[in-house]
Amino acid sequence: MRHQKKTVKLGRSASHRKALLANQVVSLIEHSRIETTLAKAKAVRPFAEKLVTLGKKGTLHARRIALAYLHHNEAAVRKLFAEVAPRSSGRNGGYTRIIKLGYRKSDAAPIAILEWVDYAAPVAAASDESAAPAATATGETPAAAPEAAAPAAEAGEAAAEAPKA
Repeated sequence: MRHQKKTVKLGRSASHRKALLANQVVSLIEHSRIETTLAKAKAVRPFAEKLVTLGKKGTLHARRIALAYLHHNEAAVRKLFAEVAPRSSGRNGGYTRIIKLGYRKSDAAPIAILEWVDYAAPVAAASDESAAPAATATGETPAAAPEAAAPAAEAGEAAAEAPKA
C-alpha cells in the first residue's frame, strides 16, 4: 500500500520525472503561464514555489541551487531572480494558481492552467489593435482615423494612470 507516500510518480522514472518538472518550471518562468494536465500542474506547483522562495533570498548560494534544479538553464534563473521573485516579495507562499479547464478531447485527461498569481493577461495590447480598424470601418478616410483614435488613446492612458482600488 502507498500510505503516506508523497511523491507523485506521473508514470515516469525518477530521472524522467525530475527532468519533466524542471522543464515545466522553466516554461512557467519564461511564459508566466502553462497549460498542462492537472496531475502535472499539481506536481509542478510545490517545485515552482520553492524556486521562488530561493529567488526571494537572492544569495549566490540560492542562485546556484536554482541552477542545479533547473539543469543549468541560466536564462530562466536570471528571469526568476530578476523579475518573478521581486514581484512576489510581499507574499509568503502561494505564488501559483491552478485553473481547471476541462478535459482533453483525445484521452479525456483533465487539463489545467498553471500561472503566477500576479500574472495579468495582455489585454491592453489586443484592445488597442482592434480600435484602429474600427475607426476606418465607419467610413472615415485613413488620414482622419488617427485623429479620431488619438482622444480614445488619451482616455485609455488616463484610465491606466488612475490608482487601482
